[in-house]
Amino acid sequence: MTETAMTKQAGIPTQPGPREAEVTEAVIAGAGPTLRPGERPTLRLRDAGTGSDEPPRYAPEWLELREGADAAARAHDLLDPLRIRLANLPGKAGLVIHDLGCGTGSMGRWLAPRLDGSQHWILHDRDPYLLHFAAVASPRSAADGSRVTVETRRGDVGRLTRDVLAGASLVTASALLDVLTREEIDTFADACTGAGCPALLTLSVAGRVDLTPSDPMDAEIAEAFNAHQRRDGLLGPDAITAACEAFSDRGATVRLHPSPWRLGPAESALTAQWLRGWVGAAVEERPDLAPRAERYLRERLEACAAGELRVVVHHSDLLALSRPTGGA
Repeated sequence: MTETAMTKQAGIPTQPGPREAEVTEAVIAGAGPTLRPGERPTLRLRDAGTGSDEPPRYAPEWLELREGADAAARAHDLLDPLRIRLANLPGKAGLVIHDLGCGTGSMGRWLAPRLDGSQHWILHDRDPYLLHFAAVASPRSAADGSRVTVETRRGDVGRLTRDVLAGASLVTASALLDVLTREEIDTFADACTGAGCPALLTLSVAGRVDLTPSDPMDAEIAEAFNAHQRRDGLLGPDAITAACEAFSDRGATVRLHPSPWRLGPAESALTAQWLRGWVGAAVEERPDLAPRAERYLRERLEACAAGELRVVVHHSDLLALSRPTGGA
């Protein structure tokens, strides 16, 4: 998922067998296996000179489908300590907020109206199509009616440094950590703590999914999916722990809070797409699951369509309050 890590780095097999093709059929780009082997997600961490002819990795339709669940899941309990920190920043020039891997801008639409004061959002993504959506649909006013402005940047966030973040009030991201390596998380923590900049990092996968009613294959699919998330040195569900350690080791105060998706009959369209992506990634990791996974997915989708399926996809939100710099 972009903005959700659940399926962000899933890649479609080069030549899927017929059963694998059935399992991954009709998955919206971003909801399931859509990348070619070895490719990285929307937020490119290296090779800034991306050609404009590359196909989008995450369809706006998928990001729109999941935005409500994301907004309901994000941890409101982390906002008060964040507001206190931002209120104590030196100067009165307003907030400068970097949103990494912004997609269509859902983080800004959720957070900007919950913070006081004028805000300037710098939206980062490798996909110019998504950046256009994010800019057009960005909020225009803060909680107290102050002005909110935006600019967009396409490029290599992997070179993020304390100098890039100089003057930043806050760094935000959704479903970013689980598609990073340990080295990249260390680099990210170095940049934020070096700049004395707090970071609000939401919707990192926790590696746990609860489905009601349960099925004997639930645990097997979840295990294969988690293994898929750890491909190519990515941390997947281990990322949230690694990020807590990285920020804490650099002197930041870290707060962690659960932020689960709770999907019921009202979210059936999202649940169906999530199921296809979840099972598709598991089958790519373990092709031997395909015959049973086909039956499993079909039955799960039927239960979803009948309003009989409920799913809790566990995530975690992290607020890292770095030690202020510049006399704050």
